[in-house]
Amino acid sequence: MPHKAVVIGAGTAGLVAAAALSLAEPTLQIHVLDRDELPQGPENRRGVPQGRHAHLLMAGGLSAMEELFPVGVRDRLLKAGAHEIALSNGMLALTPDGSWFHRWKRSGPHMITCTRALTDWVLRQILLETRPGVSFHRATVEGFLGDARQVGGVRVGQDADAGLGPELEADIVVDASGRGSGSLAWLAGIGISGIEEKKIDSGLTNATRIYRTPAGAESFPLTLVQANPYNGRPGRSAMVLPIEGNRWMVSAAGTRGGEPPRDPEGFLEYALTLPHPIVGRLISGAEPLTDVAVSRGHSTDNNRRYLEKAGHWPERLIVLGDALATFNPAYGQGMSVAALGAQVLAREVRRHGLTGPGLSRRVLRGAARHVDTAWSTAVGVDVLYPDVVGARPRAADRVAAWYTNRLTRAATGTYEAASALWDVTSLTTPATRALRPRALLAALTGPALPKTSEPPLQPSEQRILDRLTGAAHPTAAPRPGRTS
Repeated sequence: MPHKAVVIGAGTAGLVAAAALSLAEPTLQIHVLDRDELPQGPENRRGVPQGRHAHLLMAGGLSAMEELFPVGVRDRLLKAGAHEIALSNGMLALTPDGSWFHRWKRSGPHMITCTRALTDWVLRQILLETRPGVSFHRATVEGFLGDARQVGGVRVGQDADAGLGPELEADIVVDASGRGSGSLAWLAGIGISGIEEKKIDSGLTNATRIYRTPAGAESFPLTLVQANPYNGRPGRSAMVLPIEGNRWMVSAAGTRGGEPPRDPEGFLEYALTLPHPIVGRLISGAEPLTDVAVSRGHSTDNNRRYLEKAGHWPERLIVLGDALATFNPAYGQGMSVAALGAQVLAREVRRHGLTGPGLSRRVLRGAARHVDTAWSTAVGVDVLYPDVVGARPRAADRVAAWYTNRLTRAATGTYEAASALWDVTSLTTPATRALRPRALLAALTGPALPKTSEPPLQPSEQRILDRLTGAAHPTAAPRPGRTS
């Protein structure tokens, strides 16, 4: 008899978990459960609270997905309209100290930009096309079957698809149900409690509006004005992100006290009054296609469940993705961390078998290492904002913030520092990459190239910006158009 698995959640984490299990054991029957009716195309749904806002698929996460799925994820996403952005030269980014990152001729890591709905839809289609043992069902999970020693399936609600029954037995259960996971209550129901949990909330509010990409601006770089966590004031940021369908996704974000407004006029004014007005100038000449969507509160905080530290953990229960840890979405880490955790799952199942003793604990510990890298990045910045809830910056946080600020400043004009920053933020290397001798020396000596207070636009890009804003005179100095 083939083994059976239940994956709770049909978002990115659930999809990569299903891919990992099917890769490790091709005959496995996998039931993916979700409380939403899954859309027939790349559409937003209620169970993905940040789905209407900007998502980035980092190089580390994409690499993990390429290993887990039998069809090239990158190629399928690009064919569906996603964009591939080189961190080295495919974006305009203003740092907290008012310097723009240099654009280098040398290549660095790439990231994929598109709507979250497109990513989930493409991954789901690949599974349906290539993994006949994977099926999707609408169901609300109400608890685990089994006991503190071993989980044997899940209990589902009365709203479940016909044929599932109130109890669904399985040889392994993966909770990938996201920020709203009920895993702590479900664990308590089988006798496991006392899980350490930490929440750190900067009060971030996301506001997003979709625009039609103006004619002739299809190749304009991803544009980002970063928030400043070092000046003691609320963080304020915005970005223009190319997405499928010849559209721009424009997301503004503000921590507690600096929240972007919901009304269209206020949204535009918010972008224009950032440390540089480029985002506001770009969208002032673009056609809006949607209203402003706003998310705040629980859907944007950092929440860490230290499941790997539990004194006792049941066999055959895995927790991945946002059900294990959530991050401030401003840092674009969630999908990639989920994929890296699923990669650990696939590796451990191949080595030890689906029902091997100790599998669950090994997967949790391996996934937690990737969580730790992303957590330190997100929380290390968020604790610096005023009125943060859940933590205050310690001496170690201030030292780490000082170094991160130095490295970021150096990265605006020194390739060694920029390369280290790209690798860490792309989740292709551990955070210790930023402490290697060349990166350390660059951080201490500062940028080799002079600071530029205007974006390093190519002449064609400058003309696009001028056309969109009706500017009579170029605003960027001639020299930033050069690349090195």
